[in-house]
Amino acid sequence: PPAGTATKGKRVLIAEDSLTGLHLIENSLRQAGYETVTAKDGEEAEQKIRSEKLDAVILDVVMPKKNGFQICRELRRDPNYQYLPIIFISSKSEVSDRLWGLKQGANEYLIKPFHIRDLVATVKKYVAD
Repeated sequence: PPAGTATKGKRVLIAEDSLTGLHLIENSLRQAGYETVTAKDGEEAEQKIRSEKLDAVILDVVMPKKNGFQICRELRRDPNYQYLPIIFISSKSEVSDRLWGLKQGANEYLIKPFHIRDLVATVKKYVAD
């Protein structure tokens, strides 16, 4: 690329119905060099996952219209999305919730409140530069 232009960053979808949480995650990932796409509910998330080129997805479990578990299950059934990294973020903190999330096909399950640096490190684990 010409001098002064950044190479195109990796794109991460953030699906989170809390605007505060959404902005915090979005700003942190942008500072780490990622491009972000956002969704405020499950249906919007699913539509964007299927229409945008993404390198990873951060899904809140509890969202309006469709929950993260449902979206994850549907994506894992689709050959086009079997290997898309999916990271759950949730206030559901029981061991059974985490195990269920991983059983749906998620790569990781982070419990709120989490340290934002842990989330960024988790994304980096799956989305190399």
